Amino acid sequence: MQSAPVTKYRPFPPVQLPNRQWPNRTLTRTPIWCSVDLRDGNQALAQPMSVEEKLEYFELLVKIGFKEIEVGFPSASQIEFDFIRRLIDENRIPDDVAIQVLCQCREELITRTIESLRGAKNAIFHLYNSTSPAQRQYVFNADRAEIVRIATRGTEWVKQHSRALVAAGTKLRFEYSPESFTSTELEFALEICEAVTDVWQPTVQDKIILNLPATVEYATPNVHADQIEWMCTHLTRRDRTLISLHTHNDRGTGIAATELALLAGADRVEGTLFGNGERTGNLDIVVVALNLYTHGIHPGLDFSDINGIREVYERCTRLEVPVRQPYAGELVFTAFSGSHQDAIKKSWAAQKPGAPWDVLYIPVDPADIGRSYKAIIRINSQSGKGGVAYVLEHEFGYQLPKLMHKEIGRVINDLADVTGRELTPEEIHGAFQREYLERNSPLALQQFKTNERDSAVKCEAVVQINGATRTLTGEGNGPIDAFVRALGTTDLPKFEVLSYVEHSLGKGAEARAVSYIQIKTERGQTLYGAGIDTNIELASIKAIVSALNRSLAKK
Repeated sequence: MQSAPVTKYRPFPPVQLPNRQWPNRTLTRTPIWCSVDLRDGNQALAQPMSVEEKLEYFELLVKIGFKEIEVGFPSASQIEFDFIRRLIDENRIPDDVAIQVLCQCREELITRTIESLRGAKNAIFHLYNSTSPAQRQYVFNADRAEIVRIATRGTEWVKQHSRALVAAGTKLRFEYSPESFTSTELEFALEICEAVTDVWQPTVQDKIILNLPATVEYATPNVHADQIEWMCTHLTRRDRTLISLHTHNDRGTGIAATELALLAGADRVEGTLFGNGERTGNLDIVVVALNLYTHGIHPGLDFSDINGIREVYERCTRLEVPVRQPYAGELVFTAFSGSHQDAIKKSWAAQKPGAPWDVLYIPVDPADIGRSYKAIIRINSQSGKGGVAYVLEHEFGYQLPKLMHKEIGRVINDLADVTGRELTPEEIHGAFQREYLERNSPLALQQFKTNERDSAVKCEAVVQINGATRTLTGEGNGPIDAFVRALGTTDLPKFEVLSYVEHSLGKGAEARAVSYIQIKTERGQTLYGAGIDTNIELASIKAIVSALNRSLAKK
């Protein structure tokens, strides 16, 4: 990097818009969506999609609900041309879906593109040429008047050569892009858009689409919004124009730029699924659409099976959705932080059916987009007691007492520290079993039976203490009290039972009882034990054995 002061780069000039309105507006409606996956997205792939993959991807876009889909650059290659012909000839395009084709302002390319659309019911002809000072100087070596002439002449050719297509029944709409719009002087961008509109002569019923692309993202999102509002307020035929956005992500703010530009008056959004595109990518339509959804605005696109959509995308493009990608990434509905886990668990439990969604740290109900609740809590060394308890309850059915959460949380954190990685639910369950359910030393229970006499319960227990078998008896006001008294006749540490909780594990004939018992030893140590058995009485006795063995192990 250059040392300060930085003279190699220049700040992007602000837009003079003293009466800007967009900062005070709120998004209340859904834009027109246009997917450019099959063009912008496909051209950015190291291995472009095959025709069969493109067909599958097109069907996916239709299923999601896109009504405008840019399907290619038919004059650029025979493969592109043939793909469009297959869509049309095989009747793969629903009547309410318009296919969009891209073309430069050259007559031979325009005629070839028109030919590719023969027989289509609905089509959008997307014409473009570059307009920025750098493009004019380095690429075209042309002045403003010559650049305007390229655009208007191309528009005239589209109008001329599409007459037969329209006469044959195709509903053709026209889109023009002053490519590199955001790097073009606003007054010149307006001039060329007005000139193109003069030639096309749109109506209120058949509007022209003026696509104003941030071909390369150079400015902050607020500057982009200013540019769009400036154009919206200066166009002479705004009522006959759809303002379309096409942002890229070079500064990492393509989504923000799009959302602010919608506030600034734009009507339409071009982008791709998950943001695939040249360099840092195109706009991620999934994120913008679901951002609207989380504000109570249905986007008109169906992402209720986001996992299935991601699977088709990854298979056809050979790209991977990053694990932290909003909404679709593998880890976006997870929480490793203990405090986050606890807040999620508590707020989820408080969520009432039909009430507005209000679960902490999770802005959208994962179920709305086909994600699983089971993936929300994941455990590593940074996790807390609430997350561990959540996994044990929702994966395995254990409803641990609140005071037991801290104990098991410490056990799992120690294990995560040792492994140095995230723990699976099965590893958490295994650690719980080893710590609580499989404790049989130094005290092991072999037999236990009770009988009741004169409102008292007498027990007889066969146990092993440090390998030696003993038969113990005790009498109390219940099986637990009787067993505690029986253990009191041995050299084992004395203790008292502080709390007892039990619940069923499973349903029907396979159901078992699980008991959690908290004890306090004569040295003031408090800790839990747990036991499982088909007999609820035996489950509680096993929990006492578990607690006492844990106490002796810690001693």
